[in-house]
Amino acid sequence: MKYRLLLAGVLVCALSVSVFADHNTLSPREQRFGWKLLFNGTDLSGWTAADQSGAWSVQDGTIYCNGRGGGYLYSNDQHKNFVLRLDFKVSPNANSGVFLRVWDRNDPVNTGIEVQILDSYGKPNPGKHDCGAVYDITAPLKNAARPAGEWNSLSICCRDDCFKVFLNGEKIVDIKLSDWTEPGKNPDGTPNKFKYAYKDMVKPGYIGLQNHGHEVWFRNIKIRPLY
Repeated sequence: MKYRLLLAGVLVCALSVSVFADHNTLSPREQRFGWKLLFNGTDLSGWTAADQSGAWSVQDGTIYCNGRGGGYLYSNDQHKNFVLRLDFKVSPNANSGVFLRVWDRNDPVNTGIEVQILDSYGKPNPGKHDCGAVYDITAPLKNAARPAGEWNSLSICCRDDCFKVFLNGEKIVDIKLSDWTEPGKNPDGTPNKFKYAYKDMVKPGYIGLQNHGHEVWFRNIKIRPLY
């Protein structure tokens, strides 16, 4: 009996290790298609925190933001045309964001594109500030966010002025940045908060994860350059 219990415990541990090991890795197929890991699951190699708050760390194979202080965690490399994939999980009422093509890390809000991360599960008519929105630019086509505490899968495709967002397998954003021709103004005439027109958001830049004062987790961060 003791032997069977011990064997069962070993099998559970082995399965747990196997499941965990599947995260933050590239499959052979991903390697063939040129995907690259941006997070190794062990440390913050390849990333730089923009402040000294100590908010960013690695916890159980995830990049963990404890919400203290504020600021961003930036990739060390810049990217222009790519597909970015990652998983994220939020705490209740959490607010965060994934920033793309940030060309000035001192002003990411105005010099990068933010895909909003928010605990907005269940909201029937998501707006420009809800989960999956391009912040203050366009609302998601549908609310595909999962409840706080559950993992979400996010995919973002940037190719010149084409910008698409998929959340949990649903396409929620499909826009042309070239349609945003004026600073502070959306194509439908509504205002936005930005001092640059989004038609100019086609430069190479950093990827940023936002600390907005709440607990957030990220894992499986990988990128495929598009040429």
